[in-house]
Amino acid sequence: MGDVAVIFKVMPESPEVDLEALKATIKELLPGTQDIQVEPIGFGLSALKMIIVVPDGEGTPEDAEASLKAIEGVESAEIESVTLT
Repeated sequence: MGDVAVIFKVMPESPEVDLEALKATIKELLPGTQDIQVEPIGFGLSALKMIIVVPDGEGTPEDAEASLKAIEGVESAEIESVTLT
């Protein structure tokens, strides 16, 4: 078995959401989080794109997606790509 790398796009509720605090919360909640990038969307709003690596068989990408959606200040979280590493 290997690891599963999942690329997520997380949209904050508004441009006023502190992205640095959101990044810290995500890293604390999902320890396999790597390479969080800020992606400008428009009108002052930016999304976070990240890779989350989890051992194959320990949860699903949908579990991580649900955890991300439950964070205060997150409007949506969507899986963009899933691959084995």
